[in-house]
Formats: sequence, C-alpha cells, structure tokens
Amino acid sequence: MSAGTDPVTGASAPVTGTTGPVVVIVPGLRDHVADHWQTLLADRLAEAGRTVLTVPPLTEDALSREARVAALDKVVSEAGGPVVLVAHSAGVITTVHWAQEHTAQVRGALLATPPDFDTPLPEGYPTPEVLRENGWTPVPRTPLPFPSIVAASANDPLGAAERIAALAGDWGGALVELGEVGHLNPASGHGPWPRAEELLHDAETV
Repeated sequence: MSAGTDPVTGASAPVTGTTGPVVVIVPGLRDHVADHWQTLLADRLAEAGRTVLTVPPLTEDALSREARVAALDKVVSEAGGPVVLVAHSAGVITTVHWAQEHTAQVRGALLATPPDFDTPLPEGYPTPEVLRENGWTPVPRTPLPFPSIVAASANDPLGAAERIAALAGDWGGALVELGEVGHLNPASGHGPWPRAEELLHDAETV
C-alpha cells in the first residue's frame, strides 16, 4: 500500500507532514505497484514529514480519461492548499487534461516519461481507437498554467524521444533527459528512482 492511501478503503488519505506543498502522486493506467518508484517515493516523503496524497485506483471506468481527471481533481481538492504533482506515464496525460479543465494552487509538476498517445502504442497497450473513444486523444498541447519538468527517456517504448521533447515544448515544461531508462517502471528495471526527489525539489522551485 502506498503512502497517502487508506489501508481499509483504498481511498486517498493525507499523511501528516509539515514542510512544503502537498505532494500529489498521479499513477498511470496500471495504478499502484508496490515496487514502482512513485510508491517508494511517496513512502520516503511521508517518512520525511511531507504530506502525501495518492490518486486511488479506479474500480469502474478504469480507461476513462474523464474518470481519471475527476479522481485527480478530487484529490487536489482534498489537499486544501498548494500542491506539487508527481505524474508518471498516462498520469502525465491525465494531469495535462486536468489542467485544461480545472484550476488549483499548483506550485509545479514532475511529469515523468509521458506516453505518446497520438502515435500507435506497442502491442498489448490500448489502441488508438480505444484511446480516442475514452477521451485521451488528441493530447492537449497548450502551455500548462504551472511550471513543470518533463523527464524523458531516450528509449521509451511508449514515446519516441523527439515526440516527447515536442510535448515538453508545447506544455512549456523544462525537458530533462534521463538517458536510456525505458519507460521508467519495474518492467524496465526501475523500482527506486533516487533522482525523483531531486527533480521534485526542482519542480517546486522552478
């Protein structure tokens, strides 16, 4: 169970902290994975005294962009003050769609390895038709209303480096090239990602 999640209901719940804006973790479509860097980061931040909220898994309409945006907005509202967003994969696209429809006190966002939903994904992932039917595409390309860092992989199977760099530019984000880290998930050999804390700090202060 990740920090910021109620162990009984699975709903997001604040972890008491004292410093900085509330950290909101925005997972991708595969939601919570125990050895994922987002889960490990949430635990470390909570132990350090930060307030952490995690967008909970959806029990219905898991592929719905509208439902994902609503879930994120609910958690941001629960924060009751300034937040910094930490999104990975489709969580980045959820965040970008959310920013088109809602306003909040967002100090910054760390947007790690966004997928290129406007280009067909590898086999086993949602097809362009499924993504379109569920409201994911076209992906918004207008500038985000808050500072952001887009952390990009050189060999991400879900998004070519030049395409992700173009998204970062359109969103007005600072592009950070991570090298060859795949999709920055356990499947690509990444559980802990120590640099996340450094980039989170940069996102808060950019």
